[in-house]
Amino acid sequence: MNTAAQILTGLVAVLHVYFLVLEMFLWTKPYGRRVFGLTAEKAAMTQSLAANQGLYNGFLAAGLVWGIGAGADGFALKVFFLSCVVVAGVFGAATASKKILWVQALPGAVALGLVWLVWLAR
Repeated sequence: MNTAAQILTGLVAVLHVYFLVLEMFLWTKPYGRRVFGLTAEKAAMTQSLAANQGLYNGFLAAGLVWGIGAGADGFALKVFFLSCVVVAGVFGAATASKKILWVQALPGAVALGLVWLVWLAR
């Protein structure tokens, strides 16, 4: 179960690196606009906001990688950063798009649940 928790936490980190790339570098490109359903004008107007959002997603990914790298000592780091992922996903679903609940919050919640199960089984 520990391996599954580590792998799922890693996949959540990879997702957040992907979000970083989308929001910081591809926001105004055709692919980024298509993913977020933006017109060229709307993407240009919101580019700095998206880049800021992308940076925060990068911090979440870095924290998750830190927690994974810390091994057994990384429990608190993984719980903190996965909790942040879940809260951000729920907030995003409530304020921006319901899709965020499934793309961000659900994977984070499943990983968080596995991390807790591993810790409780010790």
